[in-house]
Amino acid sequence: MNINDITGLVIGSAMAVHRRLGPGLLESAYETCMVLELAERGLRFQRQYPLNFSYRGQTVDCGYRLDFVVEDQVIVELKSVSRLLPIHLAQMLTYINLTDCPVGLLINFNVQFLKHGLRRVVLRPPRSLPSLSDLCGE
Repeated sequence: MNINDITGLVIGSAMAVHRRLGPGLLESAYETCMVLELAERGLRFQRQYPLNFSYRGQTVDCGYRLDFVVEDQVIVELKSVSRLLPIHLAQMLTYINLTDCPVGLLINFNVQFLKHGLRRVVLRPPRSLPSLSDLCGE
């Protein structure tokens, strides 16, 4: 399955959840329903995926969790905010940079029409950037 197929199925899942629930709920409600929709579509995913990273040769575990990692290729971050802010995009870019996932989806459920709450984030080219250890001079 390619990235576009995966992101299409994830977005379809989010649309189904939004269509049934609408805006205004807590992120945790949407997350729980997304589990059902992703599973129904046959996607492999991990919920609340722990994000550990290396800094100067040491593993750092600060308790960061990605809402979903789908098919080991797409990070999905759910929001229920009045609007997506630049910090949400920066957060996703950092997550992409710290993982092997080339694509991220920011999904804000607190909108009237879900298409206004979707943001696909791609870091190009995903594999040619220097590693964190290269950047830290190790």
